[in-house]
Amino acid sequence: MSFLLDPSVLAGFFTLVLLEIVLGIDNLVFIAILSDKLSPKQRDKARLTGLLLAMVMRLGLLSLMSWMSTMSHPLFSIGDLSFSGRELMLLTGGVFLLFKATTELHERLENRDVHNVKHKGYASFWSVVVQVVVLDAVFSLDAVITAVGMVNDLSIMMLAVVIAMSVMLIASKPLTNFVNAHPTVVVLCLSFLLMIGLSLLAEGFHFNIPKGYLYAAISFSIIIELFNQMARRNLMRYQERRPMRERTAEAIQRLMGGYRQYVSHGIEDGSVTTVSPKEEFKDEERYMMNGVLTLAARSVRSIMTPRGEISWVDLTSSLDEVRMQLLDTPHSLFPVCRGDLDSIIGVVRAKELLVALDHGVDVFTFASATPPIIIPDTLNPLNLLGVLRRAKGSFVVVTGEFGTVQGLITPLDVLEAIAGEFPDEDETPDIVIDEEGWLVKGGADLHSLQHLFNNQNLIKPEDHNASLAGLIIEHIGRLPKIGDIINIYSLRFQIIEATDYRIDLIRVTKQDNTRDHV
Repeated sequence: MSFLLDPSVLAGFFTLVLLEIVLGIDNLVFIAILSDKLSPKQRDKARLTGLLLAMVMRLGLLSLMSWMSTMSHPLFSIGDLSFSGRELMLLTGGVFLLFKATTELHERLENRDVHNVKHKGYASFWSVVVQVVVLDAVFSLDAVITAVGMVNDLSIMMLAVVIAMSVMLIASKPLTNFVNAHPTVVVLCLSFLLMIGLSLLAEGFHFNIPKGYLYAAISFSIIIELFNQMARRNLMRYQERRPMRERTAEAIQRLMGGYRQYVSHGIEDGSVTTVSPKEEFKDEERYMMNGVLTLAARSVRSIMTPRGEISWVDLTSSLDEVRMQLLDTPHSLFPVCRGDLDSIIGVVRAKELLVALDHGVDVFTFASATPPIIIPDTLNPLNLLGVLRRAKGSFVVVTGEFGTVQGLITPLDVLEAIAGEFPDEDETPDIVIDEEGWLVKGGADLHSLQHLFNNQNLIKPEDHNASLAGLIIEHIGRLPKIGDIINIYSLRFQIIEATDYRIDLIRVTKQDNTRDHV
């Protein structure tokens, strides 16, 4: 160990250790890729076996340096090219690397075992070991030649090889786990092997490619992949902060709305071919599944029947007027109020109230027996379901922060939010298709329109609009007039009917590449 006292020898020793580690990384990457083909119980054994074989082979070649010198003597010539044992080994290793890296890339890019993981067959342990031995021979030859060129003392060479392989043994498991856990890293490593195989072939044919070029290309690729992994990690962190329900809903919606399979139908002579879409889900199924998945993200205001469409009984009206209202309106439940909708007293059934009127029962007393269930407009729709269950077939009244009645919600309203509209006899649909596009009521639900128009921009988390009218008013900052045309998110909105305080009817058509304007 006296060489440790000589600074020049010591510097050469540490440089040789570093170079041996660098030259061994290629071997380690290949072992990591091959070991992934084995069963989990055999992977560590194959990794350790491969590295130990590499160390034994390098030590053996170092001890046979006299034989190594004969490998540079030409064995035969073809034209102007002569081939020695070393060059034949480089050619063999280059061809093997190109073949293995190409087949591995093809298998991974084709994604053969993604849909058949349960039936995945593992490779034979010894077949993997044999492949590792072949590559060990090629990589060991390069490492031994480097050692012979840098240091003259055999003991220093062997010690450097042992230390380098020991470091690789310690770092091999985490490196192997990292490589196999990141598919893009595996593809990158296989591309490195292709490049190394090509350089071995070139060197075997006496075309020397400077190693600095290879290491520079590999280093640049690793830096780019590092940035890619950082970006993916940040994306995963962002996704983890979002609720699982929201992420799952988005994933299922993409599967339902974005997937189309096309089937070709051709005439026998092959002159005409038509392509028709084959959908995995029908429109009704996609609409219902979308409604279920987005229910938690909606607001109570987007589900309720708005204040302006509520039919209610006024105690200040005459009994004959109340009776006529109950008979002319198809609704079965009515809120009973005194003077205005905000002074609600109770909820009655039309049939029961008619019977009570015939028997001369006081309407106020009768309505007071069934007080309304009141909820705030900030209630989560999922919690709303429990409230509706307690209502036992009745409706709940939605109020704002100042106690003003905003609307009411029945079980039918929740069903419409999931499955679409079920208009009453005295109602017209919110959305009607005509020749030019769609005629849409101002109070139409934005969630239904978003699904109908396949436009995900209509609803944003920071907005509080529940209706199309609210979206338009917020966008232009005022109440539009009849005839106004507003282009928003590639949709053209023309105001058909409006008053001084609300929008009643809008014509909607799809536009491409339009700017927002009035």
